[in-house]
Amino acid sequence: MLDFLAAGSAAAAPPGWIQFLPIVGMIAIFWFLIIRPQMRQQKAHREKVAGVKRGDQVVTAGGLVGKVIKVDDDYVELEIAQGVRVKAVKSTLGDILSSGGKPAND
Repeated sequence: MLDFLAAGSAAAAPPGWIQFLPIVGMIAIFWFLIIRPQMRQQKAHREKVAGVKRGDQVVTAGGLVGKVIKVDDDYVELEIAQGVRVKAVKSTLGDILSSGGKPAND
């Protein structure tokens, strides 16, 4: 009788790989809800920064707002005030505000 109970419980146990299904499910959820959208955002930002041209108004990651005067491969020269120019690393540009145009209070 004991052999019958032991054999029955061993046959009813689920396979070992079933235990990994919740982990695989969590990884899939993280991929589709967090990692994939973040990769899209980074790609869009890289494309936007690569398309910076002379005359664009930009904001750097440090918060400086300026007009692009010169664009190199790795650097941009910004005019942050009349006659004040700074050189910034191109990858630190946070956003492009507008393409040319005159600032509101100038």
